[in-house]
Amino acid sequence: MSTPNPVTPEAIRRAPKVLLHDHLDGGLRPATVIELADAARYLDLPTNDVAELGRWFTEAANAGTLERYLETFAHTCGVMQSEDALVRVASECAQDLADDGVVYAEVRYAPELFTEKGLSLNRIVEAVEAGFREGERATGNKIRIGTLLCAMRQNARSVEIAELAVRYRDHGVVGFDIAGPEAGFPPTRNLDAFEYLRQQNAHFTIHAGESFGLPSIWEAIQHCGAERLGHGVRIMDDIKIDGDGTAHLGRLASYVRDRRIPLEMCPSSNLQTGAAPSIAQHPIGLLTKLRFRVTVNTDNRLMSGCTVSSEMAALVDAFGYGWADLRWFTVNAMKSAFIGFDERLDLINNIIKPGYAALLAENERHPSE
Repeated sequence: MSTPNPVTPEAIRRAPKVLLHDHLDGGLRPATVIELADAARYLDLPTNDVAELGRWFTEAANAGTLERYLETFAHTCGVMQSEDALVRVASECAQDLADDGVVYAEVRYAPELFTEKGLSLNRIVEAVEAGFREGERATGNKIRIGTLLCAMRQNARSVEIAELAVRYRDHGVVGFDIAGPEAGFPPTRNLDAFEYLRQQNAHFTIHAGESFGLPSIWEAIQHCGAERLGHGVRIMDDIKIDGDGTAHLGRLASYVRDRRIPLEMCPSSNLQTGAAPSIAQHPIGLLTKLRFRVTVNTDNRLMSGCTVSSEMAALVDAFGYGWADLRWFTVNAMKSAFIGFDERLDLINNIIKPGYAALLAENERHPSE
């Protein structure tokens, strides 16, 4: 018996996709890390073999805690301390995402992590933007990249980085974020930055509900005014499931769903940091069923050894999703992007919906055996 509309990894790669949560310093090519380390005389890499280094990053990131996961970034940040390195990494990022079928991406990074050799924050942002534009051109403008500037929540530079994001918002920067360890560093430590951003009509998301629970999510939304939640998997702590599968949403979970606050979910990364035990047991399954505004993201492609396509393929295997579900994830993400309404609508109506329609039509003509 034929199965209509097969969702294969190859077909998923050709589908138009949108990525909202991807870290620039978490997506380098292993070969690039080695070449940049050689150019910068960075001597701390665990190996100079490309395949071994790729395996090292994923294995080191599988320690099961967010803190251990974050340690892997010492090496990627260590080789990204020059303008040339930043341009190259950003350009390759755009090209790699386009090769995976991503048509719009918001890529984030923390400028303060690249100042070790004297680069100013302005020069860092300008180098990254130059790299993204170079990468877009190399793909024939098949992808558009927007940038999110992160402040490290354990440091005291959030207002400075927020001001930087506003200063460059007409030059490729579309929003702001705080990143780093959640435990002990609640979002409200950066409240002055978020107040400034709201006054400037600027967009921001907040890493919340990844390794810390409901208080982090509540503060991010109700105190800081987050438009999106980075990860947000711990919203499950406010959902009770009866023996018959009936879900009961608490006040916070109901608010998040009712307000259509986007969840930037990163399944493979969440397994590595201990936020979920397996893809099949990841909260994304229930949250999708309950119709939260779920989006599918990579977080760190190098550390998790993933792409947007592989994340979607894993969800298809775990939950039996079809093209309608993948289109729903993609439209959710595009609706939630930090670019203008007209631009979002154009991508949805002229790129995303026709792309999925073509895949559906193609598979209806050639059903799998």
